[in-house]
Amino acid sequence: MHDFSRRGLIKASAAAGVGSVVLPGVTAAGAPAASAASTAPASAAADSAAGGQARLTGRIVRPDDPGYADASLGWDELFVHYPLVIVYAQRTQDVVNALAWSRQHDVALRVRSGGHSLEGWSNVDNGIVIDVSELKSVRIDTASRVATVGAGLNQLEAVTTLAKKNLAVTTGTEGSVGLSGATLGGGFGFLTRYLGMACDGLIGAEVVVAKGADRAEVIKADLRNNADLLWALRGAGNGNFGIVTSLTYQASPLRSVAYVQATWDGIGNLRGIFDAWQRTAPSADKRLGTQLEIHRNQILLFGVLAEGTEAEAKKLLAPILSVGTPEVSAETGNWGDIYTGFQIPTEDEPANWKFFSQFTTEPFPRKAIDVIASFMRDAPTDDSNFFTQAFGGAVRRPPRGGTAFPHRDALFYSEPGAGWGTRGEPDSGDELTPVAQAWIAEFSQALRPYVNGAYVNVPNVGMQEWETAYWGRNVDRLRRIKQKYDPHNVFQYEQSIPPASC
Repeated sequence: MHDFSRRGLIKASAAAGVGSVVLPGVTAAGAPAASAASTAPASAAADSAAGGQARLTGRIVRPDDPGYADASLGWDELFVHYPLVIVYAQRTQDVVNALAWSRQHDVALRVRSGGHSLEGWSNVDNGIVIDVSELKSVRIDTASRVATVGAGLNQLEAVTTLAKKNLAVTTGTEGSVGLSGATLGGGFGFLTRYLGMACDGLIGAEVVVAKGADRAEVIKADLRNNADLLWALRGAGNGNFGIVTSLTYQASPLRSVAYVQATWDGIGNLRGIFDAWQRTAPSADKRLGTQLEIHRNQILLFGVLAEGTEAEAKKLLAPILSVGTPEVSAETGNWGDIYTGFQIPTEDEPANWKFFSQFTTEPFPRKAIDVIASFMRDAPTDDSNFFTQAFGGAVRRPPRGGTAFPHRDALFYSEPGAGWGTRGEPDSGDELTPVAQAWIAEFSQALRPYVNGAYVNVPNVGMQEWETAYWGRNVDRLRRIKQKYDPHNVFQYEQSIPPASC
């Protein structure tokens, strides 16, 4: 269990007002009474959604419960909040009840799936967190290759489950990240150039939206029903319009992949490696997905070739592998097995992280590459890195119905990221926090002349034109859709989309 003394629980609770709110069906300590928890019968839950007093159902975690500390802490331990109550939904109706309850009692709400919100925005002080991570249903029609999954699946679960059927959808590379969160922001990884963005494969969703003055209801979003909402969910769906409880994907056949990893000691060859990568990876065979990761003491190249051999993958990567003398390894296998093999256990990762996202449409000149080298030499920790992902290929072709994700002409995506501190250790890395944050700010500023746009799943705090950076010309349309499905702006956070009337 995490020790809450690291952030000063008493001080934070006083500031947030925890314990000062008394609501019907809520204890004086700010937690729902037993009668308001999962003991409510299903019929009462349905009645509450129809217009009566809502009752919280599902697995309820209160501030005085033993698991509260862990339940209220996200992946990035830099951010700690103290919610009034956390509701782990076991079914869609639990989400309906929680949303109606929060509206009826005027309680701030946040939605959480994998808990990887990189600025802690899936949590909130003195409010309700509606967590969908336990909605893990899976239904796969192998004939049509259509998969409908609960919003609680993480990426590792999705990859391995589909791979057993020799199917795949695009996901990011970190397995513990929630599939729904990644998809609804766009979603990219090793299969992006082959299959398109993760959101491109999304063909339907079940969504709980606010209704009337204080209620909630379940609606469907697909190409026939609420098609405008499906468009918005494809790239702008995280916490803006409603709570997604299930997602339907058009999966693609994938029997095997070839996986290649190359490692260079030091960063002396960075100019040659980076330039060879940016001039070949975005235009290579679309089956090839690559990522370049630069640390202060090494450079890593990762490549995945869908339905290919190790020899083919190495040949496609030859312009990069020919620079210097990298250590190269390769293997071929089922995508689920390969994906599982390169996962890093969460407990082995740093506790605290800070990132800055950016897209690039023109190759970096030598000056920009030298900026990367200069900052990486002064990186605050070995875990800090400059990460890139090649675009091109299928990314350039949006799916039927379109998407809100606008960065389809990018050559590549990149982000500087700082990681520090040890998980589960109180106050770990606190002395590095200002150093890491300053390093990210200065790094991103130095690269500003060479980049444009930003990725909503890796939010840039403090950016003035963040809406345009995330969604480009789609902002006005997104605001109109927000006005249609959430006119009272129930779903709001630090960088949420406002309704058109605001």
